[in-house]
Amino acid sequence: MPRKTREISGTGIYHVMMRGTNKQNIFEDSEDYLRFMTILRNMVYPVDDMGKALPQRCYFYAYCLMTNHVHLLVREAEEKLAPSIHRIATTYAHYYNNKYTRCGHLFQDRFKSEPVNDQGYFFTLLRYIHQNPMAAGLSKSIDDYDWSSWKEYENYKIGLQDICTIKHVVGRMPLDELRELVADPLPKTLQILDFDDGKVNLSDDEVRTFLTDTFGLRQPADLQLYNRERRNDILREAKEYGASIRQLVRLTGLGFSIVRDA
Repeated sequence: MPRKTREISGTGIYHVMMRGTNKQNIFEDSEDYLRFMTILRNMVYPVDDMGKALPQRCYFYAYCLMTNHVHLLVREAEEKLAPSIHRIATTYAHYYNNKYTRCGHLFQDRFKSEPVNDQGYFFTLLRYIHQNPMAAGLSKSIDDYDWSSWKEYENYKIGLQDICTIKHVVGRMPLDELRELVADPLPKTLQILDFDDGKVNLSDDEVRTFLTDTFGLRQPADLQLYNRERRNDILREAKEYGASIRQLVRLTGLGFSIVRDA
């Protein structure tokens, strides 16, 4: 059965998840985490064999390195998404296989991605990615985890060679407000990126267009501002149109149970 075509982002921004094959660990110690972060930094500040600077391959807005998977909030630049992620994966796999005397694929064959086409969902993902260690019980707050990009945000303007393009984010939301937003726990039922291989009848763009054109929403996240009765009417019509519950959760930022029970 042919693979579903990867959805294209109108902004060039994507949420990407790279997972170890068979869900195996891809980080064993601090050196491994640091090496992966170095690979990300080299995507932002690439050089040729002579040390001459090359065009930036992509931009990162957030990252989180977990034991057996990685989340990235990334925007295309010199390269398209697939070549950039392939470059990251193969470079790290080469390091990992040499260090641990193994061979074969380290990452699941096809990375997961979803387009990020509006600001509301962008900030939802910024929260989700930095809250991943808390959700997994690895830290008590966003500040406690060493292997995410939040420390870059906290140290913004110190003059470090950051991996993330933080100025673009804080240009839209002051750091103090961003800190408060990112620290505010998302609903546990919120589904961000589908990890299963379930059938999807409509693309996110088709569902987004249905919501905006049919109901006059500026963006799907505006549905959060509607009263319960009107919100549920719209959700029911969207599900009848063919939108999945998880799609509507992703696009609107509403809790899973709210969308499911509408």
